[in-house]
Amino acid sequence: MAIITDLSGKTAVITGSNSGIGLGIARELARAGADIVLNSFTDREEDHALAAGIAEDAGVTVRYIKADMSKGGECRALIEKAGACDILVNNAGIQHVAAIPDFPVAKWDAIIAINLSSAFHTTAAALPLMRAAGWGRVINIASAHGLTASPYKAAYIAAKHGIVGLTKTTALETAEEPITANAICPGYVLTPLVEAQIPDTMKEYDMSREDVIRNVMLTRQPSKEFATVEQMGGTAAFLCSDAAAQITGTTISVDGGWTAL
Repeated sequence: MAIITDLSGKTAVITGSNSGIGLGIARELARAGADIVLNSFTDREEDHALAAGIAEDAGVTVRYIKADMSKGGECRALIEKAGACDILVNNAGIQHVAAIPDFPVAKWDAIIAINLSSAFHTTAAALPLMRAAGWGRVINIASAHGLTASPYKAAYIAAKHGIVGLTKTTALETAEEPITANAICPGYVLTPLVEAQIPDTMKEYDMSREDVIRNVMLTRQPSKEFATVEQMGGTAAFLCSDAAAQITGTTISVDGGWTAL
């Protein structure tokens, strides 16, 4: 069976989508014909211009809606303002690195709120819309750290493990409906944020770009290559296809072999 993803008439809401993985997914779903709701916590001219640019390129409707994913009420309001949500991509996330005894309580609370609780709130608001429409896809962006751990990232790893658990529960609660829920677990993805870190890391280790990427940044990624935002988008589009209708409650690792170790 050919994998053809035609999302015409569907609306995709993607949290944290004015850059990086979220933006890559938004572009790919728009190319597949879905109308798009972009989101972040800012409300700048460039946010709305980004939406207009994707709309022009893909020939679909694209809106930008500001919502702070650390606040449950705003998470739910995002879905209400969208008006429809056939595809929900929970992507918003932040990170902080510190040992557990030194981990700031405010950072713990923020990471759990944005990386985990926001997905609960948006899913709770979106599922009734999906049920009314008779079709739905919940795609949660977890991480290789949703399946394994590293030191000094307690809140992020706890949140991403929680996202995997939330995904499974969502899938079980919708198992007899035409709604699926899955988690994509990326390893290191070459986003603008990661790209910006490379020069400083080169200076810190006195290494070439290639050596920094291979031996520092991708030390746990056996492929020694970054995943791309386009690959994240393609994976999300596949999960929206008819070919993936019986894929639910699982994780899709896009990590260059990280979790095979």
